[in-house]
Amino acid sequence: MAIDFGLRRLGVAVSDPLGVVAQGLPTIERRNVASDLSVLEALVEEYSVREIILGNPLSKDGSPNAMSERVEGFAAKLRVKVSCPVRLWDERLTSAEALRVLRNSGVSLARRRRAVDRVAAALILQSYLDGQDNALRLREGDAGKS
Repeated sequence: MAIDFGLRRLGVAVSDPLGVVAQGLPTIERRNVASDLSVLEALVEEYSVREIILGNPLSKDGSPNAMSERVEGFAAKLRVKVSCPVRLWDERLTSAEALRVLRNSGVSLARRRRAVDRVAAALILQSYLDGQDNALRLREGDAGKS
């Protein structure tokens, strides 16, 4: 499962059982941290989540910023609430990419605003899944060379 962290909303996406394709879930409107964590805990149970990827909005140069520090704090609280690992994943420009994808697909401005967090979470998760797949291919390739 991936989460696109925002101050007002949490975009959420899950993968198929094989971990190949990411699919967005309905966006969570934030109320308070305890409520947010309870909703995420329920999703972890419902979808049998094995790992949570939390988008980390680093600065363009890769350094932490105020928002990435908030994400790290949220990750620490989430780790206490759920039984699966929670990993931070570089999500620089993911929301901008999500808006571009939605704009290019002809989605209206009003629908774009409602969908951007879900699409951003799906992009974060797909990036992670693709990275895992590439790492596996590299390990398999190395094993064949020895």
